[in-house]
Amino acid sequence: MTHLDYPHLFTPLDLGFLTLPNRVLMGSMHTGLEDDPADAPRLAAYFAERARGGVGLMVTGGYAPHPQGVLTENGSMLTSPDQLPAHRIVTDAVHAAGGRIALQILHAGRYSTQPDLVAPSAIRAPINRFAPRPLAEHEVEEHIDAFATCAALAREAGYDGVEIMGSEGYLINEFLAPRTNHRTDDWGGTPANRRRFAVEVVRRTRAAVGPDFLIIYRISLADLVEGGQTWDEVVSVAEEVAAAGANLLNTGIGWHESRVPTIATSVPRAAFTSFTARLRPRAPVPVITSNRINMPQVAEEVLARGDADMVSMARPLLADPEWIRKAASGRTDEINTCIACNQACLDHVFGEATASCLVNPRAGRETDPVMQLATTPARRRKRVAVVGAGPAGLAAAVTAAGRGHHVDLFEAEQVIGGQFDLARRIPGKEEFAETIRYYTRRIERTGVALHLGRRVTAAELVAGGYDEIVLATGVTPRLPDIPGIDHPSVVGYPQVLRGEVPVGARVAVIGAGGVGVDVSAFLTHATSPTLDVPAWRREWGVADPEAAPGALATAAPEPPARTVILLQRTGGRIGSRLGRTTGWIHRAALAAKGVRLVRGVRYEKIDDEGLHLSFQHGRGGPGHTDHQLLAVDTIVVCAGQEPVRDLLEQLRAAGLPVHLAGGADVAAELDAKRAIDQGTRIAAAL
Repeated sequence: MTHLDYPHLFTPLDLGFLTLPNRVLMGSMHTGLEDDPADAPRLAAYFAERARGGVGLMVTGGYAPHPQGVLTENGSMLTSPDQLPAHRIVTDAVHAAGGRIALQILHAGRYSTQPDLVAPSAIRAPINRFAPRPLAEHEVEEHIDAFATCAALAREAGYDGVEIMGSEGYLINEFLAPRTNHRTDDWGGTPANRRRFAVEVVRRTRAAVGPDFLIIYRISLADLVEGGQTWDEVVSVAEEVAAAGANLLNTGIGWHESRVPTIATSVPRAAFTSFTARLRPRAPVPVITSNRINMPQVAEEVLARGDADMVSMARPLLADPEWIRKAASGRTDEINTCIACNQACLDHVFGEATASCLVNPRAGRETDPVMQLATTPARRRKRVAVVGAGPAGLAAAVTAAGRGHHVDLFEAEQVIGGQFDLARRIPGKEEFAETIRYYTRRIERTGVALHLGRRVTAAELVAGGYDEIVLATGVTPRLPDIPGIDHPSVVGYPQVLRGEVPVGARVAVIGAGGVGVDVSAFLTHATSPTLDVPAWRREWGVADPEAAPGALATAAPEPPARTVILLQRTGGRIGSRLGRTTGWIHRAALAAKGVRLVRGVRYEKIDDEGLHLSFQHGRGGPGHTDHQLLAVDTIVVCAGQEPVRDLLEQLRAAGLPVHLAGGADVAAELDAKRAIDQGTRIAAAL
């Protein structure tokens, strides 16, 4: 395939004073590099690499126009000419690389995590411990002017435009929605008054920057919260901000406090583009659609059917900065696809750490000397053996081979992927198959010699004359010490996920970590709702935007395929180590399927009756033990893993340099983010 296979994607977009070379916007995503001016060179390298990759237009992470609107206490803002030198480092680098970049102006409103936060009304966000102070009327004017001043500074800094954040539940969106705007003055009370803040921000911004500067308005098409905007109100916002001077409308979906997932891997691809399609005929300017568009085929289909004029992708360009060039040159199969896991990007950002990418650990670390070595030819070509083709081994093998080393990759199974080959079978994690596809192609392109179905021995490795050996042999499931653990009703999670053993109608899952949660989801689904947008919308309660305010409906999940009881030894929250931005989704999904969560259990024994449990400090008071029998058909063990290191001591005894990677190094928690990063770094140092 070439760009001719994606004619809509690679059609230029003429905006009059500016022509974009293709229909891809790299959407805004905070990286954490915005907050400290000293990180400007790192931020510049990050954006410049994606500009060289050919993206039509990029948008920065959010910069507050006012000190009270910062995301965090020391968060990024653009309020003074003194801040411009750091920004010029970024814009100069992007323009030198042939790209275009807009600065996002984001006032956090009641989502700001510093104590001096403000909002239209004094209504605390459920995800924030601080309550906002309502803006006085003169302060409303002050904050509107702050947006215009910020935009003028952005133009002076060399940006090609600005994006005004009017969605996701931030300040402008808070003025628009009845949920958060209880004012009775000229800035609230009626839909027209609630729109005034957004319209005035755009009008004054246009006056401040002149006619030949790009203004994108990020519009909330579906608030996905109670008390959200009606569809007629959304359309009126679009019409009025366009009349006030916006050149493009970019789609925003959902608030951060919404209980509907919008960008996680369990959300179907292009799940919300039909919302943009409804707006497009009414919009006076081109519209951009967003959310879970990660491959060229998906983007082309969205554009071809007229859902939007452009597509916005943030994380896909984090995963692969050459996404555009690969699509244009017929190398779609080489794209390192975003799997929407959020583990190294959004989870990092919400933890106030620097964003990176699970499948591309170079992201955000373009100036890291080790990551630079990962793409640099090695000084001396070596013979390298990598044992194990899970995430760590795959990363090590293709990185080493890409640097010019001769690499033999040994895998005991008949397929590559390791834990990813299991993960792709979980409903909502089908995207993990894309990473396996990517590494399959990378193996071919880099010349890795792949040996499938080969359980290599230490003697063979010693005889192979290898200069370096990477042991990425993964993990084996831990078998807990429970009387009767060898009972026929007990099965391991790998066998369940591969369909190698029958599973009964009533199931107990031992272990409530990430694996136990995934296995429980697998067992409760007859089919995967993520492959069917209408089914997914019913599952989570997403309505036609014209049918309900905020596009919110009552969730109607499909009945569970079987009864599942998820057990945890400790008394803490189930899945406490799940991702910061996705853990709630997994817990909500289990609740919707009626999974019974039981904490603080002691496993007594397993026999023909089922699984016998006990609980300390029950209703009988301190020291009392309650007993319970779970009469289940199948018991699935998800009680942790042990590293597989059978070859380590023999290889070290032979004097060979051995590197442990992934689960073979640390098996306490299956961590693909750490595994891929570690495999890459090991190969970079060879």
